[in-house]
Amino acid sequence: MQKVTLHTLEDTMVYRDIPVFTYKIKYPSFTTSCSPVSAGIINDYYSQLAQNAETYCRTVLFTQAAESAKYMQPGSAFNSYTFDMDYQITYNEGCLVSLFMDAYTYMGGAHGETKRTSDTWNFKSGTRMRLADFYPFTPATLYRLQQSIVRQIEERIYSSPGSYFENYKSLLLQTFHVDNFYLKPDSCVIYFQQYDIAPYSTGIPEFNIPIEISDQWSSP
Repeated sequence: MQKVTLHTLEDTMVYRDIPVFTYKIKYPSFTTSCSPVSAGIINDYYSQLAQNAETYCRTVLFTQAAESAKYMQPGSAFNSYTFDMDYQITYNEGCLVSLFMDAYTYMGGAHGETKRTSDTWNFKSGTRMRLADFYPFTPATLYRLQQSIVRQIEERIYSSPGSYFENYKSLLLQTFHVDNFYLKPDSCVIYFQQYDIAPYSTGIPEFNIPIEISDQWSSP
């Protein structure tokens, strides 16, 4: 198991003495006995990811917020734009770590948007694991995977009508990405982005697929 340390980059940026944009970027670093060199590679990846996100906030998003603030009516309040990035460790056993990161952006309007990414790391080698490392891909297994997701959606629609788009079956095929997964102790979670197969109110759809994680990945 790896030791995880939380790091945060944050700031509130002002335009004409008005706070118009706030960001908070949380990212992890790891220490491990599996391979300190591998941990360094992975830590550099997340450090650079956070720095890139901060640069994007301070240049692109702040510029957009300041531009919107130009047109404020005198005496009116400006609803500050925001960017929040956070992570969740979902599996941390032996030399294997899986996590996802959600980046929420609000730039005016009724609501913001959340974009999810995920990584599963082998801390022995410092390499990113793929879904095929845990769930063998053949036409037959891919079909079973898709049917499992369809059954889970059908159950959710039964209990919550309108929670998925009517054409979700075709959308599943169009928007499925093999990198959109993370591990839990007893399953693999396949997820889709907001609006891929469901309305905003559903959030990020997640589907549990039972798997067994081989000792070759999880043992130190």
